[in-house]
Amino acid sequence: MSRIHSIDAFRAVTMFLMIFVNDIEEMPNTPAWLHHAGEKADALGLADTIFPAFLFIVGLSIPFAFQNRLNRGVDHQIPWRIITRSLSLVFIGFFHANMETYNEALAALPKTVWESVLTIGFFLVFLDYNKETSKMRRWVLQGLGIILIMTMSLLYKSTDPGQSWLHLTWWGILGLIGWAYLVCALIYYYSGGYLWVQAAAWLFFMFFNIDYNYGWLNFLAPIQKYVWLSGDGAMQAFTMAGVFVSVLYMRLTAARDVKLLWIGMILMSLILCNLGFIVRYLGGGISKAHDSPSWVLICTAISLLVYALFIYLVDFKHKYNWFAIVKPAGTSTFTCYLVPFIFYPAYQMSNIGYPDFLSQGTGGLIKGMVFALVMVWITGLLQRVNIKLKI
Repeated sequence: MSRIHSIDAFRAVTMFLMIFVNDIEEMPNTPAWLHHAGEKADALGLADTIFPAFLFIVGLSIPFAFQNRLNRGVDHQIPWRIITRSLSLVFIGFFHANMETYNEALAALPKTVWESVLTIGFFLVFLDYNKETSKMRRWVLQGLGIILIMTMSLLYKSTDPGQSWLHLTWWGILGLIGWAYLVCALIYYYSGGYLWVQAAAWLFFMFFNIDYNYGWLNFLAPIQKYVWLSGDGAMQAFTMAGVFVSVLYMRLTAARDVKLLWIGMILMSLILCNLGFIVRYLGGGISKAHDSPSWVLICTAISLLVYALFIYLVDFKHKYNWFAIVKPAGTSTFTCYLVPFIFYPAYQMSNIGYPDFLSQGTGGLIKGMVFALVMVWITGLLQRVNIKLKI
């Protein structure tokens, strides 16, 4: 099965927006609706919808990726692949979370240097080495990457009281993706891809999230302590929604009845959106910071509706070329995510400034858009010279 361009386009736009909203975070004189809502606010900004969309896309990719492996006759490797990919994401996410508490005053290296060297180590370890690369060269480069990561680990100092070294604060964005992928990919694989199982798992995690936040479903309490990898169920709910939609897409495409898919996705979106506002009214409000059920339901509804549009534009109207400018972000997403972790430290070390009007308001928004495009462009250049990360 070839790549599903609607997923690539959706992923590319989402990755572009993720870089954009991260770059303009806390930028003064910019519209509040572009940013994350405050921790105590009952609100939803554009930035609050990006991570849910990305998790939804992770779920969308699972059935198609597994089908490709099945077609190549390597399906027996899938469980190991799930575990290694998940733990790799968790590993990198753990370091990214610790970046937030790096103590430059006590550490031997400035944070910019430490962050750059660490990211280079990740590049060397997770580079997608082509078949022309000799085993010796690959081992040497990956070994160098491991040495760099280990050295940066030894040099790390923390600002957290009572903690002087690397420690678990939270899993980081990549870590949360890794745990969600692990749970949902295993569910899909060991269930044989049955549609009703994916639907049941999606509903379970949505109800689990409600129970975790409000205690409305106390009958789930006995199993909560055994499902720790799910956290409060929010990340898995987003991901299983994507898995369910992809399986539905595959089934209805095979039956040549794709119109039902659009109708179904729009109906599900409307139902979830209404449920989200009902739950918001009953208590808790919309909060990404607290993984509130209303945030989960409404963001899932948004992802469903947006992906339905991508299916229409890309898979049926064949307008994939509309998204050519951000295409590398959809095909080399992991690389695109890590490129800013090299750019930002390099920029800070260069002491090159930019005019004040580019740090706020309209000028800042334009700078953020250009920056995101440059990160995608660099990713495309790296891809052309066979520098692409793979986990």
